[in-house]
Amino acid sequence: MRLEFATAGRILFGSGMIARLPAIACEFGKRALFVTSQNRDRARPVARALTAEGLELIWFSISGEPVLEDIRQGVQAARQKCDLVIGLGGGSAIDAAKAIAALVPNSGEPLDYLEVIGKAQQLAHEPLPFLAIPTTAGAGAEVTRNAVLGSPEHGVKVSLRSARMLAKVALVDPDLTLSLPPEITAYTGLDAFTQLLESYVSQRANAMTDLFCVEGLKRVRISLLRAFHDGNDRDARESMSFASLLGGMALANAGLGVVHGFAAPLGGMLEAPHGALVAAVLPHGVEANIHALRKRASNSETLGRYQHLARLLTGDPHAQAEDLAAWISQLCGRLGVLGLRALGLEPERIPELVEKAARASSMQANPIVLTEEELVSIAERAL
Repeated sequence: MRLEFATAGRILFGSGMIARLPAIACEFGKRALFVTSQNRDRARPVARALTAEGLELIWFSISGEPVLEDIRQGVQAARQKCDLVIGLGGGSAIDAAKAIAALVPNSGEPLDYLEVIGKAQQLAHEPLPFLAIPTTAGAGAEVTRNAVLGSPEHGVKVSLRSARMLAKVALVDPDLTLSLPPEITAYTGLDAFTQLLESYVSQRANAMTDLFCVEGLKRVRISLLRAFHDGNDRDARESMSFASLLGGMALANAGLGVVHGFAAPLGGMLEAPHGALVAAVLPHGVEANIHALRKRASNSETLGRYQHLARLLTGDPHAQAEDLAAWISQLCGRLGVLGLRALGLEPERIPELVEKAARASSMQANPIVLTEEELVSIAERAL
């Protein structure tokens, strides 16, 4: 067996762990760019604790999911003698902070370093120290080595990626997710679920990432609906935060698949949250993969993996791979997932979506190459 695994330099997990952030942050300098979402309610108490410790903060907030112009502005702000970058928020705020930290010491334009639409240049210099504190349980961005950025002019979302972009410290305090609205709980939770599932059936899966995926999926199975119905269920929130962390470590080392292959271009085409787009595609992408494997690779080990997940999640020891897609569809229904049409996709844009999805970086690790007809079918059914 041969494998390679990389994650954040240091991970702190647990209720109340946020109290340790000020002392940790001061180990990296005296002046920080503090990247948050537009709603600063969760960030203000943390900011007060940081400044009380003597850290000077430059606030930088982003509205929605990060686009290239956000990163350009953030880099300019951080070049005002910042020693470190702290990202606090959902995956969007953390990805923005991650990209800004990476580009401050590196010259040029963000497009020079982007996959798919850019030059995909390697970072020549080490990023500023980057600390990640998630306030949702979904993206696992605190332990990934890429930042997903939107390019409105290209109509896509793509990654800035480098092993150098891993956080120096990932601090995950489940208390920060308490009382998240049910809709956000559902979409971020389904994003975590999808990352765990896609990493498990990825072409690059390995024995170490398998451990994370199976444990994480068990936790989602018992905790997502509980957190959705009761935002103050501490045990459910802790379990979902841990599942999200495991999903981030898994995807950073094993890759994703067709669902995120669609979510990347959809994020550039529609004004909708990433998790909502993932959830809309999820059951149809899983079903298409299973059907394609049955048809063209019936001896594939991946079919056994899908079957294992079906039995794990349904609790039925005789479940088949196809039962997994049905279970996921039922879960999405119970969480009120919307279709792509309700999220703004017009049917006439499906050819454009399919063309972009086929070229998405996440699609490279999908367990089987899907035909254009299969991709069109996923998009049509996800409407």
